[in-house]
Amino acid sequence: MTPAEQSQHALAICQLAPVIPVLVIHDLAQARPLAEALVAGGLPALEVTLRTDCALEAIAAMAEVDGAVVGAGTVLSPEQMARARDAGARFAVAPGATSALTDAARIEGVPLLPGAQTCSEIMVLLEQGYSVQKFFPAEAIGGAGALKSIAGPLPQVTFCPTGGISAARAPDYLALPNVACVGGSWVAPPEALASGDWATITELARSAAKLPR
Repeated sequence: MTPAEQSQHALAICQLAPVIPVLVIHDLAQARPLAEALVAGGLPALEVTLRTDCALEAIAAMAEVDGAVVGAGTVLSPEQMARARDAGARFAVAPGATSALTDAARIEGVPLLPGAQTCSEIMVLLEQGYSVQKFFPAEAIGGAGALKSIAGPLPQVTFCPTGGISAARAPDYLALPNVACVGGSWVAPPEALASGDWATITELARSAAKLPR
């Protein structure tokens, strides 16, 4: 799968809803009901970060939920890319980009949403064919204002900003023409996960799904 084809697939996933939940799952038992709650609220694209021991198993469990489009986040190596694909991940998200990782995405046939911070990084990825990129860590590197400025010289790049974005900040990003969606963890707060309060998570997802863009 070429970088251009990967970006086409990534854009289609980003366009499913205004928000892609960024999920850190420590308890495998939470995976399926969490996916069901988020999908019921209108957020079908789910990013499970590879930061916990059960992340790959969580991807496999969530991929079985009807309507869920599950991807792997914090993908740092070709090995992780392959394991995520085998677990059922339909896309991969990385905080940055390396030649090894982009090569793996092409070989494994996994749409990659590569991360970039600077105009130089964005331009290098664009030269490779990645017209859809992750802007990370969004709030720490200038937020919506930075992306608005980047749209001037690089209007052909579309972003999924992630990192520190809250429900209150999300509309500022979604109003920008170069933003397809945002990544956010606020739709699955730790206290709701710990208590199994799936109804609250569904309501948070429903509110997020209604954000204008």
